[in-house]
Amino acid sequence: MSEYFLGTMGFGYQDWVGVFYPEKFRSQNFLSYYSRKFNSVELDTTFYGVPRTSKVAQWAASVPDNFKFCAKLPRQITHEKGLREAQAELDEFVNAMKGLGDKLGALLIQLPPSFTFAELESLREFLALLPKEVRFAVEFRHASWLQPQTEELLKLHQICWATTEFPGLPNEVKRTCDFLYIRWIGQHGTYDRHSHERVDKTSSLIWWKDQIQPHLDHVSEVYGFFNNDYAGYAVGTCNKFKEILGMPGKTDEMTQGRLF
Repeated sequence: MSEYFLGTMGFGYQDWVGVFYPEKFRSQNFLSYYSRKFNSVELDTTFYGVPRTSKVAQWAASVPDNFKFCAKLPRQITHEKGLREAQAELDEFVNAMKGLGDKLGALLIQLPPSFTFAELESLREFLALLPKEVRFAVEFRHASWLQPQTEELLKLHQICWATTEFPGLPNEVKRTCDFLYIRWIGQHGTYDRHSHERVDKTSSLIWWKDQIQPHLDHVSEVYGFFNNDYAGYAVGTCNKFKEILGMPGKTDEMTQGRLF
């Protein structure tokens, strides 16, 4: 039976104070509170650099045992080096994230739109460096990767092809390993505030449920994360998807029914 690990991309948004987090809530308590509502989070902060060992230990201590962290690889690896000659940086990041222990879900290799299929050999060499004991997902932002060779390569290394709802990319679940990784992003900068949903995504989320369903007998986990830009308020949209899936409890009672 597949287990869903659903949450948001990041958790430290001031716009959420008063609608998700209680008023005057201290930011150092955000993660602990968040983990009582959701069972996973995608860390965006790791994109900007390798976290300190003490910070990783603090994250792990703030959440219950069944909570899962996912995290982006640092941009130094994916965007600045283009996956080339990045063994040292990869090892440093993976070793830091291993401090999460069993609370580590998967690490996301988010590639820039400029990284096209012409870089196939760079990707092939990089995937060969990845440690087998850690799960990885790859997000492609260029349509040139949409071909059988890409899928075969990811299957060979048991790497997940991250499914992304993002302008210009197809809404398609490609199963390349024993878990799924799905990101609901939307158009960056669409909303100036992120305190409530601006668009009703119910029909789209029902569609996504139907796309995921055929894969559930073949995967052990489904990781799914919502961005504030997807509908204006990631917390509300994630809770809506949980309701559609029939997942019990952990709903955000402060924001139920708010849609403008």
